[in-house]
Amino acid sequence: MKIICIGRNYAAHAAELGNEIQKDPVIFMKPDSAIFRQRDAFYIPDWTTDVHYELEVVIRINRLGKNIEPKFASKYYSDFTVGIDFTARDVQAELKNKGLPWEKAKGFDQSAVLGEFLSTSDYDLTNLNFQLKKNGELVQDGNTSLMLHPIAQIIEHTSKYFTLKIGDIIFTGTPEGVGPVSGGDVLEGYIEGKKVLHVKVK
Repeated sequence: MKIICIGRNYAAHAAELGNEIQKDPVIFMKPDSAIFRQRDAFYIPDWTTDVHYELEVVIRINRLGKNIEPKFASKYYSDFTVGIDFTARDVQAELKNKGLPWEKAKGFDQSAVLGEFLSTSDYDLTNLNFQLKKNGELVQDGNTSLMLHPIAQIIEHTSKYFTLKIGDIIFTGTPEGVGPVSGGDVLEGYIEGKKVLHVKVK
């Protein structure tokens, strides 16, 4: 199982981090060990002092596919959720300054939190509202219509380089409003007002 992640897919988020917008989707990967499996809490690693939340719409691949055309992309997933791409921002900044890959900052254990999966047949993923609350306060408020690279294009682009397999996960990018977490924080993710994700930070 692969975890494929798309960066800089919302213009406002790219701007808040001072990143350039790219013509093609920015791709990075997380190992399967990044999946959050410990349901009591997310523990901040002792090697970072600046972990940030990034809420994203996540799709799960249900068919084997390669070189998928956009018009067929919707046939390759039937459920979705929101997830949190936890990022060690201090480590990421250090690596970027040295021109090095981001894996340590993005792919560490439990850095990929997944919410409850929902059926795509019940929602319009081209115009989907999703939110993140931190300690009850709204911190991210996104809509998929603002994606620079829609889901169909993401599937087309990623499947050029990687064969998509059943169970693969794609994080589709985060909107503006990312920020740090501290011990004691509670994060809740919503899709069209329905809470599908809950995680405590320690």
